[in-house]
Amino acid sequence: MNTLVENPVRSTKVIIQEALDSAISYEEYREMVRALVVSQSTTGPEKAAALVNYTQLNDKRMARWDKTLRIPEEVVEKIATLNQKITWLVLTESWCGDASPSLPVMNKLATLSPNLELKIVLRDEHPELMDLFLTNGTRSIPKVIALNATDNTVLGEWGPRSTRATQMVEEFKAKHEKLSPEFKEELQLWYNKDKGQDILNDLVALLTLE
Repeated sequence: MNTLVENPVRSTKVIIQEALDSAISYEEYREMVRALVVSQSTTGPEKAAALVNYTQLNDKRMARWDKTLRIPEEVVEKIATLNQKITWLVLTESWCGDASPSLPVMNKLATLSPNLELKIVLRDEHPELMDLFLTNGTRSIPKVIALNATDNTVLGEWGPRSTRATQMVEEFKAKHEKLSPEFKEELQLWYNKDKGQDILNDLVALLTLE
């Protein structure tokens, strides 16, 4: 007589560890995105022309952010006081517009302390992990999962947008129900004008340095 055995529920720590094992660095992510631009492709199962175009735009945006982003001296000094080893595990995709300004900020912060490491995975390759960190029930990205690097305990999360950007999106949705292409372009212009400071403030707070 065969007895049906239910699959055990996979623990959060197992799911996180599997993601960490396959995660890539920011430099590897940038190389991947550049290769996708050359091959006119995109991450994820859907290869629509619009997503390919967003990947190309994001590559240019990240290149600009990598060159122009400046971290204020007071933030540099704060990051230097970080005495706990922390991993930022980030879920994203190459076509994600909100990731293009935030990932360079995360990377710059991670370069300021040996105790902070940035690791990146693709959302659609890690649905179990994504579903543990939904935003209002949706698989919104980018999503940062802050982990104690010693035991992978979850310390906090951030994303998909900074505090002010989130307010802007919520206000627009309240009036128009969904985001328009024009609004998304306006949001990118706002990111540029803000020079990453709202994202920076949120991420520093995620490190509980404020």
